[in-house]
Amino acid sequence: MLKIFTWVILLITPFIAVAATVTFVGSPKITIHEASTEVKIIANLQGGGSSASSIDIEILPLSTASVGSDYTLPPSLRFDWAANANNINDTIVININNDALPENSEYFIVRFTNPVNITLPAAASNHFTVSVIDNDKVAPIASQSIQLTHISSFSNAAAGTNSAEIVAHDPISQRLFIANSIGAKIDIVNFSNPAAATLISSIPINAFGNINSIAVRNGIVAAAIENATPELPGKVVFFNTSGVFISQVDVGAMPDMILFNNAGTKVLTANEGQPNNAYTVDPEGSVSIVDITGGVAGITQTAVTTAGFSSFNGQLASLRASGVRIFGINATVARDMEPEYITLSADDQTAYVTCQENNAIAVINMASGNVTSIRALGTKNHGVTANSLDISDQGTSIEIANWPVKGLFMPDAIASYNVGGQTYYVTANEGDAREYTGLTEILRASSASYVLDPVAFPYADALKANIGRLNITNASGDTDGDGDFDE
Repeated sequence: MLKIFTWVILLITPFIAVAATVTFVGSPKITIHEASTEVKIIANLQGGGSSASSIDIEILPLSTASVGSDYTLPPSLRFDWAANANNINDTIVININNDALPENSEYFIVRFTNPVNITLPAAASNHFTVSVIDNDKVAPIASQSIQLTHISSFSNAAAGTNSAEIVAHDPISQRLFIANSIGAKIDIVNFSNPAAATLISSIPINAFGNINSIAVRNGIVAAAIENATPELPGKVVFFNTSGVFISQVDVGAMPDMILFNNAGTKVLTANEGQPNNAYTVDPEGSVSIVDITGGVAGITQTAVTTAGFSSFNGQLASLRASGVRIFGINATVARDMEPEYITLSADDQTAYVTCQENNAIAVINMASGNVTSIRALGTKNHGVTANSLDISDQGTSIEIANWPVKGLFMPDAIASYNVGGQTYYVTANEGDAREYTGLTEILRASSASYVLDPVAFPYADALKANIGRLNITNASGDTDGDGDFDE
């Protein structure tokens, strides 16, 4: 007898419970005033299962507000939901303490932790910031010890086709000399009556190149002229105060600023030497010193001394380590330094030169015509109380607070003065970054390509969510060279 056996195979799929999800309700950041009595942190649960769910919140060490003095926590920091809860909110109330201390704005940041039957949110969304604006600190009130009265204004013709970038005043002729770079000319203005300044004449500058800066002393007008091909050497062109050409000499690439020394015997130019847009040509930055002791009528190229940085090329690593920013494509020290502005000691023996993109000041011995040192300016720590800042250009509230951010000075102009035998140097810290087709250093702090070191910044997602609007540089801050940013 033939027997047929039939096998039945049962496939049993185990039941897998899908954990519930939780989110903070509302914006990930709220701003309140210190006079507020409380802040409510609300969490929403979706898809609760057959068992009860809970999750805690914790205060991140990144916070600047202090528990106890600035706010008071409730006995429990746990959200609880019953079984099968779905789309249900729970609330934790934190009391705000209104002290009488004038302080910066402070904040505390919370995140979910210790989930029970809940899937913990991704780090990028697991944060909630409460910013508390102090109601005791007021802005300083001006004493009006110095008052300025507007006398008049002068326009050197139609906007868009003219500009007034640099203005030099000659007290002898009572004339203004305006570097009109867009109009490619020097505008000469009668300033004998400041209330009614009038244009005398305009001197075309196209034949020499493009004008960047202008200075006047002892009846001599000196113009810093950039080459039509900016990466090539520029010129200093001399005129008299009527605008009549006298002479010219060659100086370094892209002379950006010009000045006479205190004695009126030398003219200096800060030759920025910026690269072309593709960053395939990068001329050396320098400072040219033109000796005009014998006058300018018969001046020759032998009167020009150019102080460059080639002698520092072997010190590239040590300069970087000291904080000098040298980061251009195929950079040498000489090519990367970009002199911006100059001031002189009262005795004319030393020149101090801002190198903006390098965040440094170069020191020049005027007797030898050599750069003697390059001094890094370092950073400004915005985590220090006195260096607080508002980190967002969004919204209407002003929140001057401290964040673990360091600022670069990157000065443009520099000036010096003496009080009580002490010389002071003052810089205008523009902070201009390098932005070229071939190289750009600017990113938003929120950029995914700006990776913070996980040891230095263990709460990177919460930090970037708050400071994400800041422009930062990818050319500084990677102190150990591993590709992420430690500062």
